[in-house]
Amino acid sequence: MLPKLIAFDLDYTLWDLWIDTHVTEPIRRSGDAVVDAHGQVIEFYPDVSNILRRLRDQDVILAACSRTHAPKLARQALQLLRVSANESETGDSVEQPAIELFDNLQIYPGSKLAHFRALHAKTGVPYEQMLFFDDESRNREVENLGVVFHLTPTGIDNATFDAGVKAWVTRISKSA
Repeated sequence: MLPKLIAFDLDYTLWDLWIDTHVTEPIRRSGDAVVDAHGQVIEFYPDVSNILRRLRDQDVILAACSRTHAPKLARQALQLLRVSANESETGDSVEQPAIELFDNLQIYPGSKLAHFRALHAKTGVPYEQMLFFDDESRNREVENLGVVFHLTPTGIDNATFDAGVKAWVTRISKSA
Protein backbone atom coordinates (compact mmCIF):
# COMPACT_ATOMS: atom_id res chain seq x y z
CA MET A 1 0.00 0.00 0.00
CA LEU A 2 1.30 3.42 -1.01
CA PRO A 3 0.00 6.96 -0.58
CA LYS A 4 -1.51 8.67 -3.61
CA LEU A 5 1.21 11.34 -3.58
CA ILE A 6 4.83 11.17 -2.47
CA ALA A 7 6.91 14.34 -2.35
CA PHE A 8 10.66 14.71 -2.01
CA ASP A 9 12.81 17.64 -1.00
CA LEU A 10 15.83 17.97 -3.32
CA ASP A 11 18.91 19.23 -1.42
CA TYR A 12 20.39 16.55 0.83
CA THR A 13 17.34 14.36 0.20
CA LEU A 14 17.69 13.35 -3.47
CA TRP A 15 21.24 14.67 -3.98
CA ASP A 16 24.08 15.53 -1.59
CA LEU A 17 24.47 19.28 -2.08
CA TRP A 18 22.65 22.59 -1.87
CA ILE A 19 21.93 23.51 -5.45
CA ASP A 20 21.87 27.23 -4.61
CA THR A 21 25.24 27.36 -2.79
CA HIS A 22 27.42 24.45 -3.95
CA VAL A 23 26.75 24.67 -7.68
CA THR A 24 28.05 27.28 -10.13
CA GLU A 25 26.28 27.84 -13.43
CA PRO A 26 26.28 26.72 -16.11
CA ILE A 27 25.56 23.05 -15.53
CA ARG A 28 25.75 20.49 -18.31
CA ARG A 29 25.92 16.79 -19.06
CA SER A 30 29.41 15.36 -19.37
CA GLY A 31 29.15 11.73 -20.42
CA ASP A 32 26.86 10.09 -17.88
CA ALA A 33 27.40 12.85 -15.31
CA VAL A 34 25.99 16.31 -14.70
CA VAL A 35 28.64 18.86 -13.74
CA ASP A 36 28.79 22.55 -12.96
CA ALA A 37 31.27 25.17 -14.21
CA HIS A 38 33.94 23.90 -11.79
CA GLY A 39 33.39 20.19 -12.38
CA GLN A 40 31.24 19.68 -9.25
CA VAL A 41 29.22 16.53 -9.94
CA ILE A 42 25.47 16.67 -9.39
CA GLU A 43 24.00 13.22 -8.95
CA PHE A 44 21.23 11.42 -7.16
CA TYR A 45 21.96 9.27 -4.13
CA PRO A 46 22.40 5.65 -5.31
CA ASP A 47 18.83 4.37 -4.65
CA VAL A 48 16.94 7.44 -5.87
CA SER A 49 16.54 6.49 -9.54
CA ASN A 50 15.07 3.09 -8.72
CA ILE A 51 12.73 4.55 -6.10
CA LEU A 52 11.43 7.18 -8.54
CA ARG A 53 11.01 4.64 -11.34
CA ARG A 54 9.19 2.17 -9.06
CA LEU A 55 6.78 4.86 -7.88
CA ARG A 56 6.14 6.09 -11.42
CA ASP A 57 5.40 2.50 -12.52
CA GLN A 58 2.89 2.19 -9.65
CA ASP A 59 1.09 5.40 -10.68
CA VAL A 60 1.97 7.31 -7.51
CA ILE A 61 1.84 11.07 -8.03
CA LEU A 62 5.39 12.39 -7.58
CA ALA A 63 6.28 15.89 -6.45
CA ALA A 64 9.47 17.78 -5.74
CA CYS A 65 9.20 20.36 -2.95
CA SER A 66 12.22 22.57 -2.40
CA ARG A 67 12.68 25.98 -0.81
CA THR A 68 15.85 26.63 -2.84
CA HIS A 69 16.75 30.15 -3.89
CA ALA A 70 17.84 28.72 -7.27
CA PRO A 71 14.63 27.18 -8.65
CA LYS A 72 15.70 27.48 -12.30
CA LEU A 73 18.97 25.67 -11.55
CA ALA A 74 17.16 22.93 -9.60
CA ARG A 75 14.79 22.35 -12.53
CA GLN A 76 17.71 22.31 -14.94
CA ALA A 77 19.49 19.68 -12.82
CA LEU A 78 16.33 17.53 -12.83
CA GLN A 79 16.16 17.94 -16.62
CA LEU A 80 19.80 16.87 -17.07
CA LEU A 81 19.82 13.98 -14.59
CA ARG A 82 18.75 10.70 -16.18
CA VAL A 83 16.69 7.83 -14.79
CA SER A 84 16.53 4.41 -16.40
CA ALA A 85 13.17 3.94 -18.04
CA ASN A 86 11.39 0.70 -18.72
CA GLU A 87 13.04 -1.34 -21.44
CA SER A 88 12.11 -0.42 -24.98
CA GLU A 89 10.30 -2.80 -27.33
CA THR A 90 13.72 -3.91 -28.60
CA GLY A 91 14.83 -4.76 -25.06
CA ASP A 92 17.27 -1.87 -24.88
CA SER A 93 17.59 0.09 -21.66
CA VAL A 94 16.27 3.61 -22.16
CA GLU A 95 16.93 6.68 -20.03
CA GLN A 96 14.72 9.69 -19.56
CA PRO A 97 15.17 13.06 -17.88
CA ALA A 98 14.36 12.78 -14.17
CA ILE A 99 12.08 15.81 -14.39
CA GLU A 100 9.67 13.78 -16.54
CA LEU A 101 8.94 11.48 -13.59
CA PHE A 102 7.57 14.32 -11.47
CA ASP A 103 3.94 15.32 -11.82
CA ASN A 104 4.36 18.52 -9.85
CA LEU A 105 7.26 20.80 -8.98
CA GLN A 106 6.99 23.14 -6.01
CA ILE A 107 10.47 24.65 -6.21
CA TYR A 108 10.68 28.16 -4.77
CA PRO A 109 11.72 29.83 -1.49
CA GLY A 110 9.27 29.77 1.38
CA SER A 111 7.49 27.49 3.76
CA LYS A 112 6.79 23.88 2.87
CA LEU A 113 3.24 24.58 4.06
CA ALA A 114 2.80 26.76 0.96
CA HIS A 115 4.22 23.98 -1.21
CA PHE A 116 1.76 21.43 0.16
CA ARG A 117 -1.22 23.75 -0.01
CA ALA A 118 -0.38 24.27 -3.69
CA LEU A 119 -0.01 20.51 -4.21
CA HIS A 120 -3.38 19.90 -2.59
CA ALA A 121 -5.03 22.61 -4.71
CA LYS A 122 -3.50 21.34 -7.96
CA THR A 123 -3.97 17.59 -7.42
CA GLY A 124 -7.02 17.35 -5.17
CA VAL A 125 -5.18 14.67 -3.19
CA PRO A 126 -6.12 14.77 0.52
CA TYR A 127 -3.22 15.68 2.81
CA GLU A 128 -3.63 12.33 4.59
CA GLN A 129 -2.75 10.62 1.29
CA MET A 130 0.59 12.47 1.08
CA LEU A 131 4.03 11.39 2.29
CA PHE A 132 6.96 13.82 2.38
CA PHE A 133 10.67 13.03 2.65
CA ASP A 134 13.00 15.85 3.74
CA ASP A 135 16.35 16.21 5.50
CA GLU A 136 15.33 19.23 7.62
CA SER A 137 13.26 18.61 10.75
CA ARG A 138 11.81 22.15 10.62
CA ASN A 139 9.77 21.01 7.63
CA ARG A 140 7.85 18.64 9.88
CA GLU A 141 5.40 21.56 10.01
CA VAL A 142 3.55 19.93 7.09
CA GLU A 143 2.17 17.42 9.59
CA ASN A 144 -0.12 20.25 10.78
CA LEU A 145 -1.91 19.80 7.44
CA GLY A 146 -2.17 16.01 7.83
CA VAL A 147 0.82 15.10 5.61
CA VAL A 148 3.06 12.31 6.93
CA PHE A 149 6.62 13.64 7.24
CA HIS A 150 9.67 11.37 7.24
CA LEU A 151 13.09 12.77 8.13
CA THR A 152 15.99 11.76 5.88
CA PRO A 153 19.08 13.07 7.70
CA THR A 154 21.47 11.28 5.31
CA GLY A 155 19.37 11.40 2.15
CA ILE A 156 16.95 8.91 0.72
CA ASP A 157 17.81 5.25 0.31
CA ASN A 158 15.68 2.12 0.10
CA ALA A 159 15.60 1.55 3.87
CA THR A 160 14.65 5.17 4.62
CA PHE A 161 12.01 5.10 1.90
CA ASP A 162 10.51 1.87 3.24
CA ALA A 163 10.48 3.30 6.78
CA GLY A 164 8.61 6.36 5.53
CA VAL A 165 6.00 4.24 3.77
CA LYS A 166 5.62 2.14 6.92
CA ALA A 167 5.06 5.32 8.98
CA TRP A 168 2.40 6.43 6.51
CA VAL A 169 0.66 3.01 6.61
CA THR A 170 0.71 3.11 10.43
CA ARG A 171 -0.85 6.60 10.44
CA ILE A 172 -3.53 5.59 7.93
CA SER A 173 -4.34 2.40 9.87
CA LYS A 174 -4.88 4.39 13.08
CA SER A 175 -7.28 6.78 11.39
CA ALA A 176 -9.32 4.05 9.67
